[in-house]
Amino acid sequence: MKILRPLAMPLAAIAAAFILGAVVVLMIGDDPIETYALLIGSALSWPDGIGYTLFYATPLIFTGLAVALALHAGLLNIGAEGQLYMGAFAAAWVGITFAGWPGWALIPAAMIASMFAGGLWGAIPGYLKARFGAHEVINTIMLNFIAVALTNYFVQYHYREPGDAIMQTREIGEGAHITRLGEFIPGLPTRIPLSIAFFLALLACAAVWVFLRKTRWGYEIRATGANPAAAEYGGIRTGRQIILAMTLSGALAGMVGIGEVLGYRYRFYDGFSPGYGFTAIAVALLGRRHPVGVLLAALLFGALIRGGLFVDIFTEKVSKDLVLVLQAIIILFVACGSAFRFPFGKRARGKI
Repeated sequence: MKILRPLAMPLAAIAAAFILGAVVVLMIGDDPIETYALLIGSALSWPDGIGYTLFYATPLIFTGLAVALALHAGLLNIGAEGQLYMGAFAAAWVGITFAGWPGWALIPAAMIASMFAGGLWGAIPGYLKARFGAHEVINTIMLNFIAVALTNYFVQYHYREPGDAIMQTREIGEGAHITRLGEFIPGLPTRIPLSIAFFLALLACAAVWVFLRKTRWGYEIRATGANPAAAEYGGIRTGRQIILAMTLSGALAGMVGIGEVLGYRYRFYDGFSPGYGFTAIAVALLGRRHPVGVLLAALLFGALIRGGLFVDIFTEKVSKDLVLVLQAIIILFVACGSAFRFPFGKRARGKI
C-alpha cells in the first residue's frame, strides 16, 4: 500500500483528464472512443508509434529531471527552455568547430559542451538567488528570452550556411553523429530519429536518484528544500546548495542537445523546441519529483505528442490541441493535490 500511495494522485489526475477530455470531444461533436483509440493506438504501434513516442519522451526526461532536481532544493526552474537552447547550440558549435576530430573525441566533447552550457545558464539564476535573494522564477524566465535571442543571433550571422533560407547552422562533423537505435534493433527503421540519447536519459534517471538519495550533496540539497532554516542551523551552506542544484538542473536540460543535435538534425535548428522546458514542469509534478515518476510521466507525454498528430489528421473535428487540453487538465489536478506543496521563494538567500 505504501508503494501504491504515491501513485494515487498522478493516476487520478490522468484519469480525470481523460474523462474531461472525452467530455470536450463530445461537445465538439466527435466520438471520444474513436479519438482515444487513435490517440493511444498510434502511440503504441510498432515500430513507428513506439519509436517516435520514445523519441518525443527523451527531451522530456532530461528537462523533467532538471525541474525535479530544482524542486528538491525548493526552487522552481522555469528556465529549462533557455538552458536546453544553450546546450543544443553548444553541442552544435563543438560539432562544427572541431568537425575534423575523430568521433571518439568529438562526441564526448559535444556532450560535455551541452551540459556545461546548460549548467552555466542554470548557475546564473542560482547565484543571483543565493547571493542577492533574486527570485529564480523571474530570472529564469528572462534568461529564456536571452538564450533564444542569443542563439538566434549566432545562427543568423555566424553559423548559417550561406544562402540557406532556413534558420539553422551548418551541419556538424560526421564524427559527431551518435548512433540511432534502428542500426542495431531489429525491425526499427533508421529513419526514426530515436538514438542512444534515450539510453543516456535512462542513465540520467538512475544518476539523479543515486545523487539525491546516496550522496552528501543530494542530502544537503533535499535538506535545503525541506527546511532551509534548519539546514543552515545544521551547518549546511544553503546558498551553495541553491547554486549547485540550479547548475545541475541546467546541465540536465542542456543534455537535450545531445539527442536533438547529435542524433537527429545534425545541426542546431532555431525554434526546434516545441516547449520542452515548460512541459517539463508538468512532467516533474506528475512524476512527484522522483526520477522513476519523471520517466513514466515523460513517456505518457511523449505518447500524447505522438498520438496527437494522428488525431489531428484522421479525426473530423478534433485537433492535436486535445493533447494540450489533456496536459493542462493533468497539471490542474496535480496542482490541486499535494504535489505542489513546495517552499518556493520562502527564503531570501542562503550562506554561500
